[in-house]
Amino acid sequence: MVGEEAAEIDYDDKERKGDLAVKVICLGDSAVGKSKLVERFLLDGYKPQQLSTYALTLFRYPTRIEDESIIVDFWDTAGQEMFQSMHPSYYHQAHACIMVFDATRKVTYKNLATWYQELREHRPHIPVLCAANKIDTNMEVTQKTFAFPQKHNIPLYYVSASDGTNVVKLFRDAIQLAVKYKKNPPDVTDQIMEELERI
Repeated sequence: MVGEEAAEIDYDDKERKGDLAVKVICLGDSAVGKSKLVERFLLDGYKPQQLSTYALTLFRYPTRIEDESIIVDFWDTAGQEMFQSMHPSYYHQAHACIMVFDATRKVTYKNLATWYQELREHRPHIPVLCAANKIDTNMEVTQKTFAFPQKHNIPLYYVSASDGTNVVKLFRDAIQLAVKYKKNPPDVTDQIMEELERI
């Protein structure tokens, strides 16, 4: 069963069935196009697996980076973001995060700060990428600068799930950063100290 299979994955294992497994999560308000972006990247003939147990959709993507076999699991929220908070298991063992806002809806950009704060409570060090989606409806947005990604030193991608602009680059970069993070995690002592400070 798909749900049980996902539950058994331990992303902290260096190897799984001979492959390096990484988890990339997508964050952002409802209807900003997170699922559409993942589906656009994976293109035709791909069926996402609905994991009702976790109220999420898992997209599994096998790939290769520098002759190394990688299994990438993209986790999508399946509507849970409407509650303005995700279950801690969504963040557990994630190696990278793609934060998405709708370039045509200012409120979805403003809410990035809240999502970022929650992410950092669970995963203080993982790499984050930011995507301004739906630029095909208003190309002028690509001339704007956005304070949020600049403030947090996050790369910003102007993307369109509709026409595919920059989608492959966004996901390829996310995969590379996830693999790099998994192979070189931050100092464990720092993580333990951060956990103790929260108690």
